[in-house]
Amino acid sequence: MKKSVIIAGVGGQGVITAANILARASLKAGHNVVTSELHGMAQRGGNVECNVRIGNVYSPMVRRESVEAIISFEPLEALRNLHKVKRDGVVLTDVNPIIPPLISLGIGDYPPVEKIFEEIEEHCTLIKINADELARKAGSILTKNIVMLGAFHALGIFPIEEETLLETIRESFHERYAEANAMAFKLGKEAIESVGDMH
Repeated sequence: MKKSVIIAGVGGQGVITAANILARASLKAGHNVVTSELHGMAQRGGNVECNVRIGNVYSPMVRRESVEAIISFEPLEALRNLHKVKRDGVVLTDVNPIIPPLISLGIGDYPPVEKIFEEIEEHCTLIKINADELARKAGSILTKNIVMLGAFHALGIFPIEEETLLETIRESFHERYAEANAMAFKLGKEAIESVGDMH
């Protein structure tokens, strides 16, 4: 068994925390795990990308069209990593764009979000959720990464029990955030269940 996922987004969205939780939960579930992190600009707003690979894997690096899924906290970051996902793979993305600082300054442009989605759909299965909205519903925008983990778990790509993942989430934050994170996970999971079985 070999499964790989890319978690992508921009600085400040909790991408690395989400990747660490997924990796630790995978270890608890008895899987061999390798991970890698790639940072763009170090400050908030730069792109951040983490690979989490489980099973019969030795290198954290991924080849073209080799990963089962991309979990993207931002649409353009999904598109940026699209060449790495298998043709029968899944891109799970939040629908809310974050305009990079350079584009805000008039250097380059951000493609229309619908165009981004069309391009992804030509390559593989696209699943869109409004993770910002769900995180606010859970009590804090800071739970967006947990919303995305709940949604990803509902896809059944990584063989990890829900309780193992929830336990790892609880261990990763102060107990005062436990309720919001549990709600965020639940809302992310329900968002996927409401769009029906994707496989």
